[in-house]
Amino acid sequence: MHKVYRAQQTVFTWMLRIHKPYTLRVSHYKKRTVIEMKDWFKNIKLKGEKVELIPLGKSHKTGLLKAASDGKLWELWFTSVPSSENIDDYIKNALKEKENGKGFPFVVKDKNTGEIIGSTRYCNATPEHRRLEIGYTWYSKKSQRTGVNTECKCLLLKYAFEELNCIAVEFKTNWHNLRSRTAINRLGAKQDGVLRNHRLNTDGSYRDTVIFSITDQEWKGVEKSLKYEITKYNG
Repeated sequence: MHKVYRAQQTVFTWMLRIHKPYTLRVSHYKKRTVIEMKDWFKNIKLKGEKVELIPLGKSHKTGLLKAASDGKLWELWFTSVPSSENIDDYIKNALKEKENGKGFPFVVKDKNTGEIIGSTRYCNATPEHRRLEIGYTWYSKKSQRTGVNTECKCLLLKYAFEELNCIAVEFKTNWHNLRSRTAINRLGAKQDGVLRNHRLNTDGSYRDTVIFSITDQEWKGVEKSLKYEITKYNG
């Protein structure tokens, strides 16, 4: 009986020796993953021929409102453009996402004038899967159809694939935002599908969301196409 007990005790001790280091490794991995998620986005600044993307801050409130006022962009019900009524919450939520490591918001500046002409951001980031979304994009009316969006997307995609080592970048838009869907298609993104009844709007109606993506294998071909489009705009 004593021999059986000693044998069981020996097996139990052996199991503890095996599992204890394993538990420590898992704990260390989880800790390291959390750190990586918060540090994935550095203080990113991107510059092109026409535009400069700088980190969004509270001091940009006036400039953002001025840009959104050009065309009263907040009146487009299927977009998330800030107005004087919700600009504070807009900035607060964007900075909260940044603090949590889930996103990185930018203001878009005209390089020639220094004027803020819009905003865009990395969002819904999952560094452990090396994926993120580019969204919350809007530009003042005078900056639309000028090549600004093409250059911004080229800068954002290049950084995502070549610096953050993303394996895929997503784009999402409202089913009814036909202009946005066309613009995303023009980038070279492929439509992955439509999420039916994806969200409830504030008025009780449903939102269908169209999902697009570009993968790391597709990036070089997409980059070549975007650069060609940029040269046409810069003529």
